[in-house]
Amino acid sequence: MLEAQPAGDSGPSPKPWETNSFDVSTGVLWGLKRNTPLAYRIVPTEFTWRSRQAFGRVLANGGRLMIRHRLTLIASWIDQGPESHYIAFSGSPSIEWWNPQGTWALVGGAGGGFGLLDSRGVPGGQGQDFTLNWFGRIAVEHSLSAEHRLSAGLMFQHMSNGGQTEPNPGVDAVGFTVMHTWAF
Repeated sequence: MLEAQPAGDSGPSPKPWETNSFDVSTGVLWGLKRNTPLAYRIVPTEFTWRSRQAFGRVLANGGRLMIRHRLTLIASWIDQGPESHYIAFSGSPSIEWWNPQGTWALVGGAGGGFGLLDSRGVPGGQGQDFTLNWFGRIAVEHSLSAEHRLSAGLMFQHMSNGGQTEPNPGVDAVGFTVMHTWAF
């Protein structure tokens, strides 16, 4: 026998792997001074779309290992360094390991893209406005509700002009990020 749902209850909440999401994240990345002698401090803000599960496997304990598509618009303020801002686009997989209840996950990925910054011709700074980027990230994500999740993690980012100018110092930076997710 089917039971009537209480008014306003549309049934079980969707699990994170069944939804798309829109994420907003920010953090602070510090330059590693490997490719350039200049000290960089970058404050990235990222606007990300993640698809529902593209590929995945249900684990023996009921948890889930999955991959989503991830597309990101990056708007970074360069707090310390000769440039002042960076606008970019990147794409990557989001690799996620969720517990059976869908309440927390270990999330990671690596990818890359392209962008523009305001190069200034300063020795050790970027040689031109057009740059390529790649990154790696890992985070812990926690579901607050079916629609809202929070995460905190670590990120590595590299920006350079791909050898299009000489010298090509590039910027390697590492730091932390926090993110709020809206699932839909």
